[in-house]
Amino acid sequence: MQQLIEDFLQYLRHERGQAEHTQKTYAALLNKFVAWAAAQKLTGWESVELPHLTAFLQHERQRAVAKEPPGSPRRLSGESVYLEIAALRAFYRFAENEKLLPSNVAENLSLPRRWKRLPKALTNAEIEKLLEPESPETPPNLCDQAVLELAYASGLRLAELRNLRLEQLHLDAGFLNVIGKGNKERVVPVGQKAVEALNRYIAAARPTLVTPRSPASVFLTKRGTPFAAVTLWLRIKRRARRAGVTRNVTPHMLRHSFATHLLEHGADLRVIQELLGHASISTTEVYTHVTGNRMREIHRRFHPRA
Repeated sequence: MQQLIEDFLQYLRHERGQAEHTQKTYAALLNKFVAWAAAQKLTGWESVELPHLTAFLQHERQRAVAKEPPGSPRRLSGESVYLEIAALRAFYRFAENEKLLPSNVAENLSLPRRWKRLPKALTNAEIEKLLEPESPETPPNLCDQAVLELAYASGLRLAELRNLRLEQLHLDAGFLNVIGKGNKERVVPVGQKAVEALNRYIAAARPTLVTPRSPASVFLTKRGTPFAAVTLWLRIKRRARRAGVTRNVTPHMLRHSFATHLLEHGADLRVIQELLGHASISTTEVYTHVTGNRMREIHRRFHPRA
């Protein structure tokens, strides 16, 4: 069973160009099913039928959340179950198309309706606090400053920040090339403040971080290596705490802030879609709900007849 999962992951990697995070997520979800199937004495995918899949999903809905204390009432979220169904459906679709399995027993698994979570954006005041340069200037501080300025100026994903290479920067012209999800390339403008922060970091800080084995990644750790996702995530959270921002800041909040603030100031939704690298306009439309809520709040507070 494991070999077929590996074939599926190779397909995601080489033919679909899926992000590393997506591959790892699908691998973890499918391996959960394999572990459950082994306990049910199922030794091959050919012996798996639809009732087995539904029994597994029912087991997952009732399973206690990992790392919770014994007796905790918390159970797996609907979002997690949605992802497990999506992983099984994608796997079986691949196996059927490649003639690796005789039929797609997951095609009748229905995906539950997902609640749309409105993205959380930082306020202008919080952005100002977060982007205030730290002193004294040190290589890590200059690196953090460049990461934050670029994340807010261009709306990059965490993976896009981590994987950004020097040859993708065209700072004199004010833009950079980004390799996004599915290895899709897009051109993103960079604001003047971000250009200045990047130039300062590249000139004064990055040379002190480089080692003979360092790659051409723009952002490097103290050891001269590219950032792991969790390391960059923690760096941003620590910087936010030092800046006095009390909210739980994540890298994606800077991306959301980028899109929300553009829309609030009149940017076209299609332009924002291109800048964010969204394949579908429906993904970008969630920001119209965010700004709509803000407009209602402004109306309530300031209109004399509200």
